[in-house]
Amino acid sequence: MSDQHSSNKSHFLAGLRTSFITGIIVIAPVGLTVWLLWTMAGWVDGFVFPFIPEAYAPENISNTLFGIEQNINVRGLGIVFFILFTTFVGWVAKGVFGRILIRWGESIVDQMPVIRSIYSGLKQIAETVFTQQERSFEQACMIEYPRRGIWAVGFITSEAKGEIQNMMNDDQDKLISVFVPTTPNPTSGFLLFFKESEIHVLDMSVEDAAKLVISAGLVYPQNKPTPAIEE
Repeated sequence: MSDQHSSNKSHFLAGLRTSFITGIIVIAPVGLTVWLLWTMAGWVDGFVFPFIPEAYAPENISNTLFGIEQNINVRGLGIVFFILFTTFVGWVAKGVFGRILIRWGESIVDQMPVIRSIYSGLKQIAETVFTQQERSFEQACMIEYPRRGIWAVGFITSEAKGEIQNMMNDDQDKLISVFVPTTPNPTSGFLLFFKESEIHVLDMSVEDAAKLVISAGLVYPQNKPTPAIEE
């Protein structure tokens, strides 16, 4: 009788443990996502609000429209101001006056030794990310890195051009640039160049490959069913 009671108690505790772990799996992604968005919204608000004229500050608008005298802190309102301001700047920059103003400003920056290097690098990154017609990271791949026999997940970015490609002196096997991310932070990594024949393209999507990297190999994509061969 005592053994049965102990067994029932063990099953009960095991069930509670399983339920707790399941709850963590459900709550953790949602909670972390909400926390990240909330934190980012607060950071943007703290950066944007000091640039907003006092007359258009959220607390003054609430006083004018609703007669509310206490300060109202609407988290995320800075993001709205930032989107509106950025859109307005882009609209002005597309016009003739905006293009002239940008060229004049860039001509001044080009005369500053350190600042021009920082500005040109950031501008090139922004243009590549936001205006490139072809999508970056269209394919996930496997490459042997950091030595033969060790494999790493990478993302094909583009075909090498110019001096880097010319150094190969081999038109038969072109160089491909591959970004190899680090775990668990995929925003940092290494830019490597491989011969096309040394790259093994994966069938999994870029998103699935990113999940694999971020999870340190804990989350693998489900294998796609192999289509039946018709005889």
